[in-house]
Amino acid sequence: MAFDPEQLRAEFPILNTRLGGKALHYLDNAASAQIPVAVIDAVMRHETAARANVSRGVHSLAERATEAYEAARSIIARYLNAALPDEVVFTGGTTGAINLVAQGSASQLKPGDEIVISELEHHSNIVPWHMLRERIGVALRALPVTDEGRVDLAALDRTVTKRTRMIALAHVSNVTGAVLDVAPVVAAARASGAQVLLDGAQAVPHGPVDVRALGVDFYAFSGHKMFAPNGIGVLWGKREALARLAPAFGGGGMIREVALDQISYADPPRRFEAGTPPIAQAVGLGEAARWVAALEREAVAAHELRLTGRMLDGLADIRGVRVVGPQGLQARRGVVSFTLDGVHPHDLCQFVDDRFAVALRGGHHCAQPLMRRFGLAGTSRASLAPYNTDADVDALLQGVAEARRVLV
Repeated sequence: MAFDPEQLRAEFPILNTRLGGKALHYLDNAASAQIPVAVIDAVMRHETAARANVSRGVHSLAERATEAYEAARSIIARYLNAALPDEVVFTGGTTGAINLVAQGSASQLKPGDEIVISELEHHSNIVPWHMLRERIGVALRALPVTDEGRVDLAALDRTVTKRTRMIALAHVSNVTGAVLDVAPVVAAARASGAQVLLDGAQAVPHGPVDVRALGVDFYAFSGHKMFAPNGIGVLWGKREALARLAPAFGGGGMIREVALDQISYADPPRRFEAGTPPIAQAVGLGEAARWVAALEREAVAAHELRLTGRMLDGLADIRGVRVVGPQGLQARRGVVSFTLDGVHPHDLCQFVDDRFAVALRGGHHCAQPLMRRFGLAGTSRASLAPYNTDADVDALLQGVAEARRVLV
């Protein structure tokens, strides 16, 4: 059966919501995607038929919960083409995953070691490294961003040095939608003996990712951006890379043996999953990965790209609009950030919500260095998912045009 976004919308109860009598046009997917019935049902089944703590219980419910939790790990491993399920660590989200790597790497770093990021990173991929700078004295070096809103890979040679220990970059920008060309980054890292971490929060919702083909050491993402519940995310790491990390949190479940004068830790991934994990959320994430993987990937990609083109063309026709990011469709996702002369991004977002029930995101998008690069305080941002339609884009464009007429 051919891909039909209207049929897909029927799987998302919230998309049938009406706001003030108007149909909802949800274009805030880069912040949080909606959840399909399949995921809702999977979480409900778990909570009503298998709710218990995992790993150490011997009663039937505990065994059922553990099986569901580990099955979710295996599903995510397949989604990422990981070599082993044990390369998948469940976290609270992308932020938790990156912090886990940063904190876990501290014992391997010394003053003067360098971490390379870029000007377009989300704060989740800046602040943890700043914390290491304050704690240990590592140096942060940043790849610049081109006028088109892409990481300037031509600067790799002068930015990555023999002192570089980690290159941590966004796979897809949450502001410009630009897709990173990963191969040159990995080549530069290998030449300097550094590791590579990718923030995949904006990449994984659009289909399975092959971490082995990418050649990176770590990959992080969040469930709530890929049609799963809040409070769950993943750190994938090569087995040997995870083995070198110290645990970031201590508690039950992550130890091999505890005494009053010594301690030994469990092997990954359990070393990094202290305490009771987000079990139902992990089950939901596994079902979400299964759901995304079952979509017709090429058809979905073509659909999202066509809608992105319609957005870009339509915004270009509205006087006073400036798109921040690639103006074309090559190597970009359906994340479109823009400004309207004379209108604050928050005012624009509130206007299109009130008048047209269009849900956008306004502000600096946790990317203040990038905003400074472009001389902005913030932007309005529309972001697509497979369930978006031409009607959503039409409502956006109508809303922005009306905002210009009324607010400017």
